[in-house]
Amino acid sequence: MSDDNGLGDPDGWARLRFAIIGPLLADPAPANALGARLKALAAKSWRHPVTGRAVSFSFGTLERWYYLARDAQDPVTALRPRRRSDAGEQRALSPRLMEAVQAQYRDYPGWTVQLHYDNLAALCAGDETLGPLPSYATVRRFMKRAGLHRRRVPARKTPGAEQAARRLEACEVRSYEAQYVHALWHLDFHHGSRNVLTRGGVWVKPLLLAVIDDHSRLICHLQWYLDETTETLVHGLGQALHKRGLPRALMSDNGAAMQAEEFTAGLHALGILHEPTLPYSPYQNAKQERFWATLEGRLMAMLKGLEELSLQRLNTLTQAWVEQEYHRKVHSETAATPLARLLDAPNVGRPCPDSEQVRAAFRCRVQRRQRRSDGTLSLAGKRFEVPARLRHLEQLHIAYARWDLSAVDVVDPHSGAILCRLYPLDKAANASGQRRRLEPAGAPPPPSQRATTLPPLLRDLLAEYAATGLPPAYLPKHDDLESSR
Repeated sequence: MSDDNGLGDPDGWARLRFAIIGPLLADPAPANALGARLKALAAKSWRHPVTGRAVSFSFGTLERWYYLARDAQDPVTALRPRRRSDAGEQRALSPRLMEAVQAQYRDYPGWTVQLHYDNLAALCAGDETLGPLPSYATVRRFMKRAGLHRRRVPARKTPGAEQAARRLEACEVRSYEAQYVHALWHLDFHHGSRNVLTRGGVWVKPLLLAVIDDHSRLICHLQWYLDETTETLVHGLGQALHKRGLPRALMSDNGAAMQAEEFTAGLHALGILHEPTLPYSPYQNAKQERFWATLEGRLMAMLKGLEELSLQRLNTLTQAWVEQEYHRKVHSETAATPLARLLDAPNVGRPCPDSEQVRAAFRCRVQRRQRRSDGTLSLAGKRFEVPARLRHLEQLHIAYARWDLSAVDVVDPHSGAILCRLYPLDKAANASGQRRRLEPAGAPPPPSQRATTLPPLLRDLLAEYAATGLPPAYLPKHDDLESSR
């Protein structure tokens, strides 16, 4: 059998050839005995370096190897298979066919290679000038060499989606990991694959909110909900903060709940850096996506036999699975359990404040004008009474959450401190007619004395008018001149 330079693993071929020819170099044979030794080697079989099967080589091949190695300073390098002189050249595709492939890729970058090949076959059948269609492997090698890889086509043809696709093509994508525990958290919602039965007798598909620590892969908190609102987001994140502490940064997508003012203001108040992913770029939150796959493949697969599943039972089963299996199972990337990695790695988290402070943090800040007539202001379509001690303020800074009007506070615009709590206007209680006497808003002014002289401005105007020398521009009707004397 002759050697085949087209097979892969050049180093394996070089080692095999040197193993065959090496003994002849270490123990040179006389000129008249070299042919016999080469014939003996040709009669043997050797293990193929790629397939592992038995292979033999002809006398001429072994002789050529021998003289290449004998005259070379580095015999192993000399025995490496030589690259074909036409390697890298595309001979089977005509120039016009190459242009057709590139034009087809420009129009349909999301097609698979097989779909491109099938359309090329139909194109060549109708146009003989393109030449014969080569094999699928040849077309695939050409597209790979030309960088015509399959691209992810955005589902929606919006400017943002197209910009994200261009950025993905132009910029490299690299895996990353935070060096410390609680340096970065990931947060996202996941649409479950199982329906749950509500108390109203309706089947709905729940959503799972999960908060994951980037370094340890620990689940800080997860819970199933029936909606994806800001109230739900704050409810779940607040539990994660109480269970694990305050992280340094939080990464989420650009959903409506994540962009709400209450959520962003709460992260700012707690000193948590919000790092939203780029629009239409879910690959930046790949750790979250990997957890969804684990959840669906393990937990949700075990729940297929349950016919009736409530939201409460689903949450109980999910918590048990996370705490007893996921946190105690070795992660494929970190080679450690999330619990062990959490305890062993440096921690940059901070203690979490009490629940009232966390609740007060996730509120938006607005300005409202106080009505001087009755000391009230309007907020979310409702009127609230302002304490009398603040009646001198025209603009009030209010902190509140749109889903909870039971905690509406007046805050200091400079320090953010809470000044007082506002309550809704109670017209029925005000109908009793009892009114609190108002205390002076400031120091009372000194008692006024009636002026006996003309004001300065009026004196100046009278002097200027008299300086003109003109008589008064009116005709007296009564004898006011005589009465004034």
